[in-house]
Amino acid sequence: MATKIRLMRMGKIRTPYYRIVVTDSRKARNGLSIEEIGRYSPGQEPSYIEVNSERALYWLGVGALPTSAVEAILKVTGDWQKHKGLPGTEGTLRVAAPRVHKSVAYEAAVHSAMNEPKEGATTMKKKAQDKLAAKSAPAVEEAPVVETVVEAVVEAVVETPTEEVAPE
Repeated sequence: MATKIRLMRMGKIRTPYYRIVVTDSRKARNGLSIEEIGRYSPGQEPSYIEVNSERALYWLGVGALPTSAVEAILKVTGDWQKHKGLPGTEGTLRVAAPRVHKSVAYEAAVHSAMNEPKEGATTMKKKAQDKLAAKSAPAVEEAPVVETVVEAVVEAVVETPTEEVAPE
């Protein structure tokens, strides 16, 4: 019997996940399978890949042919290199960082909220922010700067000689 190692699509319309299965090559994509040897979920970052290496190597050893997608997954896990005797048997599989439990995240949020200042609302209205900014930083007078510029222009005009035009 011609066996293949391929993906069986599961999940919802826009959130697929796949089972890596060994099946008869003449069966439908989601038809009856001989054995499930792994799972693959591309919707996460990094993608979730779980392969039973022992069973994958067994099926590759007895002649099951992987599809191109499954071959790529097996290369990431390192099982393809083990089967072929190539270097790089450790694979390049990235594992997601362990998630923080909900209760720990909640306690951290409560602790950080306790350290915030207690006065007033957490966000101020725009007018209140403008008033507070005006009180804390007094306006800088720009009048002396304008006067010095005016004086410099007057001096420049006075110093430039004017040409007399001869009457005709």
